Amino acid sequence: MRTDRIFARLDREPEPPKIEIPRMSRHRVVLFSATMAFYLAIVVAVLGSSWLVELDWKVMLYRPYEQWPQLHAFLDYFVVLGQRGPTAVMVMAWLGWRSWRQHTLRPLLTLGAALLLLNMTVGSVKLGLGRLGPHYATQIGSAELFAGGDIFPSGHTANAVVTWGILAYLATTPRARRWLSVISAMVALGVGATTVYLGTHWVSDVLLGWAAGLLILLALPWFEPLIARAEAFVFAVREKVRERRRTRGAGVPAPVPAPVAPAMVPQRGHDEDDAPVREPVGAASGRGAGRPLPARPHQPARPERPAAVPAGTRRSAHTERPPRPAPARPLGG
Repeated sequence: MRTDRIFARLDREPEPPKIEIPRMSRHRVVLFSATMAFYLAIVVAVLGSSWLVELDWKVMLYRPYEQWPQLHAFLDYFVVLGQRGPTAVMVMAWLGWRSWRQHTLRPLLTLGAALLLLNMTVGSVKLGLGRLGPHYATQIGSAELFAGGDIFPSGHTANAVVTWGILAYLATTPRARRWLSVISAMVALGVGATTVYLGTHWVSDVLLGWAAGLLILLALPWFEPLIARAEAFVFAVREKVRERRRTRGAGVPAPVPAPVAPAMVPQRGHDEDDAPVREPVGAASGRGAGRPLPARPHQPARPERPAAVPAGTRRSAHTERPPRPAPARPLGG
């Protein structure tokens, strides 16, 4: 098995691929209309306490979890595939990798839009009808509506349809879309049937949950322009932040090292540069080499000598040199 091909498919694509965005075609509009009619028919049937409510009670009193108890342990874990939190995290991880690989935020934004629509539509109907579940039913044959419950439609079923169906919706090839559609449909059907088996939902709850999730998937192409604008806005904000960082980095001057003060070297005159170095007395001979010289009284500094004048020129008069005293004459006796 060639692993290099597998790792090559996991690498990031050099450029964003051209992805065909689903459009609201005539075929999709027909499916959306048929699903909406089915949705309204179930709601009307439950409100009228018709044959569908009788079917709910027959299945509930049959107690499937008591008929096949060996399936209970497995189905307790399988029904987690319909819970909002675990499924959203798993699908978000996959779509996050897809977004990174394809240089686009569309997968994550589409998942967010689908979950937002799911919460708004399913949640509002649940709270509005207030139906109680089978375990909390109070009167046999009653629809148990407007009793403060939140069971109709089934949230597990609708969430399974939307969360796993979004993978088929975002597939980039027809083959992957067909396979993912079959897998997501099997998971959604299994989750809905499991809730009926465990006795947490009526049959009509599951039917309405399937219809609610399918309506959201069919309506997503209407929200594609809004998703595209949101993606463009996020990328524009990212570019502004990057440009601001680059501007800050270019505007800050580099740190200038502190100037080092030069060493103070005493300047020497021309006389001192040209004058021969005098050695102390006794340095040449070895007699007084080891003895320290006696301390001499302090003498005032000798004035600087003028620079040497070339021969044949007239030396200027020194105004700074004091007059030479006259030689002392012996006193006559």
